[in-house]
Amino acid sequence: MATNRHKHVLRAAKTSRLRHPLIRLGVPIGALLAVSAPTVAAVWPEQQPVQAISMARSDARVRTTPVPVRVAPISRSEERVRLEEKPPEVTDHEYATTKLNVRTEPSEQAPTVDLLGWAEKVAVSGETKGPWSEVVLDDKSYWVHSAYLAEKKPEPEPEPQPTGSSAAEGISTAACASGSDVESGLVDNAVAVHRAVCAAFPQISTFGGVRPGDDGEHGTGQALDIMITDSSTGDQVAEWVRSHASELGVSYVIWSQRIWSVDRSSEGWRPMEDRGSVTANHYDHVHVTVY
Repeated sequence: MATNRHKHVLRAAKTSRLRHPLIRLGVPIGALLAVSAPTVAAVWPEQQPVQAISMARSDARVRTTPVPVRVAPISRSEERVRLEEKPPEVTDHEYATTKLNVRTEPSEQAPTVDLLGWAEKVAVSGETKGPWSEVVLDDKSYWVHSAYLAEKKPEPEPEPQPTGSSAAEGISTAACASGSDVESGLVDNAVAVHRAVCAAFPQISTFGGVRPGDDGEHGTGQALDIMITDSSTGDQVAEWVRSHASELGVSYVIWSQRIWSVDRSSEGWRPMEDRGSVTANHYDHVHVTVY
C-alpha cells in the first residue's frame, strides 16, 4: 500500500507532466526528453530558459559575421613582367666602329633586325651580357657586340677593295643559265647573291635555297648554299662573296668550319665548333646569309 509520501510524489509528477505544453499537444514523453535534454543539461537549475535561448541567438550572430575579402598581392613574377614592358632607359650614346649587326637577343643565333653603318650614332642603356651591349632603337631593346662600339666617332677608314680575277669582272644581275628555280621564296639580297655567284663561277650549278619548316635563315629565304666539289673553288667563292658583302647585302659567310661576319669583319675568319659531319661543318658548300 502506498504511503502518503509516495502519493505526494506521484501527484507532483502528474501535475508537472500535464503542465508541459507539448504533452498537452500529444507529444510522447520520450521524444520530449530527447529534445529537451541537451538544453536542460546546459542550463543551471537557477537559470531561466529565456536566458539559454538568448545565449544561443548570440552565438548565431557571431557565426554569421561576414568573412573579410582578401585581395591577392601581386606576385614577383607579375611585377617583373610589368617592369620589363617599360622601354629601356638611355644612359649614353656611342658609335659603331664598323658595320654592326643589331640582334634581338645577345646571341649570334638571334635574328638580325638592323645594320648600323660605320660611325653611326646609337643610344645605349649601359646594360651588358658577356660580350654584348644593349642598344635602344625606337624605345625597344636590342643587342650588338660591345667590341665594335666607341665613345668617340671613329676616323674614316678606306673601304676594302675586291681581290681576285673574278672580282674584277663585276657583279651580274642576269638570271643564271642553270635556271632560277632555287630563287623561289628567296629575299632580294639572296637572289642577288645567287645570280652574281653563278655568273662569276659558271662551273657551279647546284644551289640550296628555302627549306620549308626550317626555323633559321633557310626558312625565311635569307640564306643560300653554294655547293662545291673541291676546296679550292670553295675558297675562291667564300672570298669573292666576302669582298662583295656590301653590294650584295651579305650578313655572314660560313665555309670550311669557319665564319666571317660583317659586324666582326676586323677579326677575319673565326673558327667554329665541330658539328659532326662534312655538310654540318660546311666543307661541301659555302653558306651565305643576307639581310
